[in-house]
Amino acid sequence: MPEVTNITQKPFYFILTGIPGFEASHIWISIPFCCLYTISIVGNITVFTVICREPCLHQPMYLFLSMLALTDLGLTLTTLPTVMQILWFNARAINFEACFVQVFFIHTFSFMESSVLLAMSFDRYVAICRPLHYATILTSQVICRIGVAIVCRCVLAVLPSLFLLKRLPFCHSHLLSHSYCLHQDMIRLVCGDIRFNSWYGFALVLLIIVMDPLLIVLSYTLILKSILGTATWTERFRALNNCLSHILAVLVLYVPMVGLSMTHRFAKHASPLVYVIIANIYLLAPPVMNPIIYSVKTKQIRQGISRLLFQRKVH
Repeated sequence: MPEVTNITQKPFYFILTGIPGFEASHIWISIPFCCLYTISIVGNITVFTVICREPCLHQPMYLFLSMLALTDLGLTLTTLPTVMQILWFNARAINFEACFVQVFFIHTFSFMESSVLLAMSFDRYVAICRPLHYATILTSQVICRIGVAIVCRCVLAVLPSLFLLKRLPFCHSHLLSHSYCLHQDMIRLVCGDIRFNSWYGFALVLLIIVMDPLLIVLSYTLILKSILGTATWTERFRALNNCLSHILAVLVLYVPMVGLSMTHRFAKHASPLVYVIIANIYLLAPPVMNPIIYSVKTKQIRQGISRLLFQRKVH
């Protein structure tokens, strides 16, 4: 057998994939992608700007929402370059280092999104179940520490998987199945022993993709128990309505995330188009939908956007 060498020791490129079977229509497919990226960038910048400019929005709920907007913006800007260069110029090659950088940012921002949603569920729990202690529990210092902890948690979770992947030899096809680099996609191209990588990935799935939604469900279980036990029907409806935006954001993130993970693990012979569609929904749906959800469902954000637009028209 020929000797297996680690390609990280010499110039190496991965080949990204556009939309399988629709290569001739990439220029037309780029139009909806441009619209989605524009909505995501403009929407998240607008939400973040409104929260920064409005003193009345400097409250825990909205500070966490600003973290979510920054995370969504980072996720959008991470995938935009490779997706659009494929659709516009059919430039599919990406070098080894750039691919690893993209993997780091995609998975870090994805995990940050999950962590921020978990923090937001804790905020809703305190606001509804411990309203008298809300201001003393979620102080500015505490929120700042939570933000730092989220960043550290996600960076420290992703870095080991990249170091483990980088030491392995890539001797299979260099063709990736997405328009950007994903860890679960790259690991398929490795011809070495990936058992440790698989176990670490499994632990990461349990730590974030499983534990975070379970804790979110736990927080809402406690919220439901609290409002059903003490509140009137009007108060119950108001409390649940205040949580609706967050519940929708959770569904928009976790449904595609679980779908992508299950597809890579259990549908290895599925059509390449299936992988591409699910991955694009997973990475584009939250950044596009979150600013829309919170702008439509949150009166204070709507009013802030109106004031922002009105002031610009006046000036």
